Amino acid sequence: MSIQAIVFDFDYTLADSSRGVVKCANAALHDLGLPPALPEAICRTIGMPLNETFLQLAGPGNASQSGEFARLFKQHADVAMADLTVLFPTVELVMRTLSRGGQKLGIVSTKFRYRIEGILQRESLRDLFDVIVGGEDVARHKPDPEGLLRAIAGLRSSPERALYVGDSIIDAETAKRAGVSFVAVLSGVTRRSEFAGYQAIAIIESLSQLPQELLAERPTSRQ
Repeated sequence: MSIQAIVFDFDYTLADSSRGVVKCANAALHDLGLPPALPEAICRTIGMPLNETFLQLAGPGNASQSGEFARLFKQHADVAMADLTVLFPTVELVMRTLSRGGQKLGIVSTKFRYRIEGILQRESLRDLFDVIVGGEDVARHKPDPEGLLRAIAGLRSSPERALYVGDSIIDAETAKRAGVSFVAVLSGVTRRSEFAGYQAIAIIESLSQLPQELLAERPTSRQ
């Protein structure tokens, strides 16, 4: 069966939000009276739920403050995140190419849906995506497959005929749990070798390689 629906992660897959995440995370840590984290450490947490981000940055000894960190991060992000997030240069051409080819497109991310929608509207690309599932739309965040399966259902497709594209091990694990084929894109901080334990149908350097991968004669496989 051919692939009829393609779902994308957002951060580090379609967009670089690292400047905004670093700024908001360190601002929240500052508000809590905690030392700043290194940008590299913060970037490694992109795509995680905020409570896990906080534990990675501040340590389990500060776990009681994770809820307040999440509140403060969101507060700062409402002001700064959109302006500090940029779509990768290849995104518009790739999405329009896929859409013209008849693919149904969606997004699943831990990022709030309203932020994603605002960024896409700014770039005049919101109409290309039929479904966007954000962090506020699910009870369980990735790697739980809830969001991905919801997006696929919203695209009126099935796991067997869907593809998930992401940049992280969290994305790969999400696809595996959902029974969905996965393409890894190396536009984030995850190295090629880290995907070795997952049966990705392709590992690509850039989204610009994605249309060629989809047009190639290959069977759709489940993990």
